[in-house]
Amino acid sequence: MTAEEKIKEAARTVFHKKGFAATRTRDIAEEAGINLALLNYYFRSKKKLFDIIMFESFQSFFYTMKEVFNDDNISLEVKIETFVARYIDFIVEQPDLPIFLMNELRNNAEELFRRMDLRNFFQASSFFKQYQERIKAGHPLPSLLHFLANVMGLTVFPFITKPMLQYVGDLDEPDFREFVLERKKLIPTWIKKMYL
Repeated sequence: MTAEEKIKEAARTVFHKKGFAATRTRDIAEEAGINLALLNYYFRSKKKLFDIIMFESFQSFFYTMKEVFNDDNISLEVKIETFVARYIDFIVEQPDLPIFLMNELRNNAEELFRRMDLRNFFQASSFFKQYQERIKAGHPLPSLLHFLANVMGLTVFPFITKPMLQYVGDLDEPDFREFVLERKKLIPTWIKKMYL
């Protein structure tokens, strides 16, 4: 791993846990096991490094979604099952990511979404076309935004409220992991019963 990669990995860890405002460049240097001068040599400012990490973090999630949503060979139902399963697996591997994105997107969203071409992606996706076809065929579906908000909310909310769910359910880490992995099957079932 190069020094630059090491710094980015450390920055990802620290930013995901603390967010932009609470992170100091010294925290990143310590996490990377390097001196501050080397960090400043590669990345001139905390903001520049943060912008890279934010873009890469969102991009990694976005491409997980993009691949599924643009597959013309699978049905709407299978797209939902695959998306939920991949999204949960993705968050299990990066448990600090949902809160990081939720907090930081408030400050930096428009430019990031423009760079990702998010609106055009959704409107041109196979998923969007299939959804519109269902509506034209007479299915009583809600607007696409309500649908996406429900799928994403059911998927992400347990990770955001993890401490509360662990306390209420008396769940340790393995129990919580089992709980969220079980939702990979439950969420598509609920969505199908509600809408499809």
